[in-house]
Amino acid sequence: MCTVCGCGDGEVKVHGHKHHSHDHSHTHSHSHDDGLHFGDGAAGVSVPGYSQERLIKIETDILAKNDRYAELNRAKLAAQEVFAVNLVSSPGSGKTTLLCKTIEALGGQPLAVIEGDQQTQNDADRIRATGAPAIQVNTGKGCHLDGHMVGHAIEHLTLSHGSLLFIENVGNLVCPASFDLGEDCKVAILSVTEGEDKPLKYPDMFTAARLAILNKIDLAPHCDVDLDLYTANLRRVNPTIEILNLSARTGEGMSEWITWLRTNLAQKQLQGAAE
Repeated sequence: MCTVCGCGDGEVKVHGHKHHSHDHSHTHSHSHDDGLHFGDGAAGVSVPGYSQERLIKIETDILAKNDRYAELNRAKLAAQEVFAVNLVSSPGSGKTTLLCKTIEALGGQPLAVIEGDQQTQNDADRIRATGAPAIQVNTGKGCHLDGHMVGHAIEHLTLSHGSLLFIENVGNLVCPASFDLGEDCKVAILSVTEGEDKPLKYPDMFTAARLAILNKIDLAPHCDVDLDLYTANLRRVNPTIEILNLSARTGEGMSEWITWLRTNLAQKQLQGAAE
């Protein structure tokens, strides 16, 4: 049960790489209080029979349990010096296309992908077509991945030392901001067609992100888009956020993105060697 928007539980299914017999499904819930659905306590949502303090405590307990799963994931990835990126965006930003182009540009770099969607294996199939291993996590009615789901998916992956792990979250700019998956950082992807005020409407996500990618800049001349305003609004909610402008379709700006990934992976490996 999502503590942010109150979305319902469904059967979570983890589908392994089609070349292995790892297909698995399980019922998963991160609600622990009589199936209670509620929104953000700070927003003043009320549920009959529950005080505001009680709602906040329940939400805190759920997030604390998620954080314990996330720390287990983080420790496992650190031991293998794997740099993990949590890709977050609204639907239609171009996450999967960007990811496919990224895999192609990285060449022989060891990597793997965890795909999050409510239904279908369409995106995982697209990733596998590039030759990269991918695990599909279908969240049912859930609107985001959590630490438990990602930990379960990692068990189905063979991650070599010094790999990149891409976690493509469910398309949603609200709930994924609250759930740590054990990743090294969140990368928020925007397309130029979404509106320059998107960072102001969803500040939690862009505050939580280390990097913002403004995608589909090849469309900017046709959409009356102010790229400088996008940047200004991102800096307004997160003064330290890094920003890259690119087009996954044309390849413009892709080299900077690949450099960013390689640099951060190298830093993770140096950190591991020093510990």
